[in-house]
Amino acid sequence: MDDERLRAVVQLPEGNWWDWDVVAWDGGQFRLAAGHDLSYYHDLELVFRDPFIVSCPSGFYDPAFRAPSPDELQQLARQLGEEPPVVVAFEADAGGQDPVSCLIAAERLDIVQETVLRYWRDDAAPGQRFHPWVRPPAR
Repeated sequence: MDDERLRAVVQLPEGNWWDWDVVAWDGGQFRLAAGHDLSYYHDLELVFRDPFIVSCPSGFYDPAFRAPSPDELQQLARQLGEEPPVVVAFEADAGGQDPVSCLIAAERLDIVQETVLRYWRDDAAPGQRFHPWVRPPAR
């Protein structure tokens, strides 16, 4: 990735992306989900492949994405030995008095827009999927 991409602000598709939470985090991916209310479903996922550094709360609201600062990029380069291909920075409401500053560095970022249900529905529409923790009710 070129230097401009590294410093670019994340461009989200049109939508109401107010409510955010972490839905997966393992060695190969860090996945954030977003929607207007995460009680029943989410419509957007930011999938960070091969994350190097993640600094954000498990749930937050109304993030303001921004370009990473030169100091943040230098610190990452010192910690990792080089500048990572993807660096995403944002400020968000985590429930405290002041916004929290968040930083994620990864090998790749995929933005996935689709409905992911967080509860069981027998009549789920095509193009909807269930979150991995959702199971059909016992009969």
